[in-house]
Amino acid sequence: MTPRDIRTILLVEDSLADAEMAMDALAEANLANPVIHLEDGVDCLDYLYCRGEWSGREPLDPAVVLLDIKMPRMSGLEVLTHLRSDERFRRVPVVILSSSREESDLARSWDIGANAYVIKPVDVDQFFEAVRTLGQFWAVLNQGPEQA
Repeated sequence: MTPRDIRTILLVEDSLADAEMAMDALAEANLANPVIHLEDGVDCLDYLYCRGEWSGREPLDPAVVLLDIKMPRMSGLEVLTHLRSDERFRRVPVVILSSSREESDLARSWDIGANAYVIKPVDVDQFFEAVRTLGQFWAVLNQGPEQA
């Protein structure tokens, strides 16, 4: 695998504080995967479909999408619905990383096709450990099908 074949970890999170903590935790995990932070669902779809400011990027799908639910412009559940309805992105792992403990959010996420649902711990150390573990599992240990 060459450095250009290393797939990104896509972090879609509108809270800058949560995004910074997640990016720090992923950095501490010493992953080779670059982390791309986007602040809402519209930006996420632009990135994935190589539109707008992302029109020149290599169309390599991410290793995993860490997706918040409650975001401006387009929610994480709307993004997940788009991804699962598109054959190209149907198998991209999506982990909901949300502070929502609402049963309706949890059930809907699983029904739409989330691969995991992780409630953001309030404790900073637990949050770091959860994100490090997610990064290591989905970017390193998880073996998905070959990309088309």
